Amino acid sequence: MELTRRDAVAALAAIGIGGGVVYGAFEFADRGVSDGTPSGTEDPDSLLETTVALAEVVYPPEVTEVEPFVREFVSGRIEDDDRHTAMVDAADALDARARSEYSASFYELDPEEGDALLETLGMSEVDPDPEGDERERIRYYLVNELLYGLLRSPKGGQLVGLENPPGHPGGLEAYQQGPDR
Repeated sequence: MELTRRDAVAALAAIGIGGGVVYGAFEFADRGVSDGTPSGTEDPDSLLETTVALAEVVYPPEVTEVEPFVREFVSGRIEDDDRHTAMVDAADALDARARSEYSASFYELDPEEGDALLETLGMSEVDPDPEGDERERIRYYLVNELLYGLLRSPKGGQLVGLENPPGHPGGLEAYQQGPDR
């Protein structure tokens, strides 16, 4: 399953955060119209590098072309300054853990090393908590955020049997078919 930037825009629109603005900017960029202002997808911020590397670890193997999806989704989600700060703090904490274990940033690790680090941190068992300890914030602001974005997109929703994730209007074809399709 190949994810695209359009899937990220659909996920953002389903969430209701800047979906229209992001979609409009995306459409202008597709037409070659730009005001010269760098878009969020051009942000060299290590947050984007870390989230792309993390998505390559936590997304199911059926998902391909993760980078454009994650960059677009995360760029849309960090428009809120509070969320941006919290996500950067969580990414910094994850990078610090990677440096202590592997002497490299998380995005410099290969997926197997990244997976091993997440296992060491107990990411599959820790409860997400935005006010919790470092591991709980990594789980809340990075791991869960990426999984939320994936499952809110129509293609990602298909992975778990949700053809029309909540907030996504779906299509006429979806409404004309019975539940046993």
